Amino acid sequence: MNFWGQLGLYDPASPIQEEMILFHDHAMVLLLGIFSFVCLIGMKLLFNKFSSRTMLEAQTLETVWTIIPALLLIWLALPSLRLLYLLDEQNSSMIIKSTGHQWYWSYETPVGNFDSYMIPTDSLNFGEYNLLEVDNRVMVPYNVNTSVITTSADVLHAFTIPSVGMKMDSVPGRLNFMNMYLNWPGVYYGQCSEICGANHSFMPIVVEAVNVKEF
Repeated sequence: MNFWGQLGLYDPASPIQEEMILFHDHAMVLLLGIFSFVCLIGMKLLFNKFSSRTMLEAQTLETVWTIIPALLLIWLALPSLRLLYLLDEQNSSMIIKSTGHQWYWSYETPVGNFDSYMIPTDSLNFGEYNLLEVDNRVMVPYNVNTSVITTSADVLHAFTIPSVGMKMDSVPGRLNFMNMYLNWPGVYYGQCSEICGANHSFMPIVVEAVNVKEF
């Protein structure tokens, strides 16, 4: 994990997360530019000694400050729409279903069905992450398009893996799905991102990407 990842942006492990980080940088450039411009104009107005008591209209100025923000919004909207369409794209070779419970996840995969519980702190092995390790990991082949379907058996949950760019609401009686494509092998951690009860913090998600031959 790099310096920026420690501030909240994980190193991307999927094309979608790469696009999200690019869009984040794109939006930050726009926001910082607007903030700097507003601060500059504010300072100019504070120290400006000129005044005009006769000016009633400034049509040219109104036209400029209408057109420029519209162009900036278009500059922000176009990559946002592209990212939304990429998120909706479905081209999967494998399907995994995840069901949220209070407070664990259950999975239905091509190789079998199982429940996944968090490993207690006193049962962790050396090098394992506290509150993030589970007894049964989800095995997924990398470089293979995989659809993840999620729902809930009781209350609202959220299936979230930040480094993969995946966050879906798990709603009782409803199926939500996203495409997941992992670039390389590794272990990717996530957690339920919807406050679902007293043990909300104790239902982690662990996906392990392996070679398709090992899978």
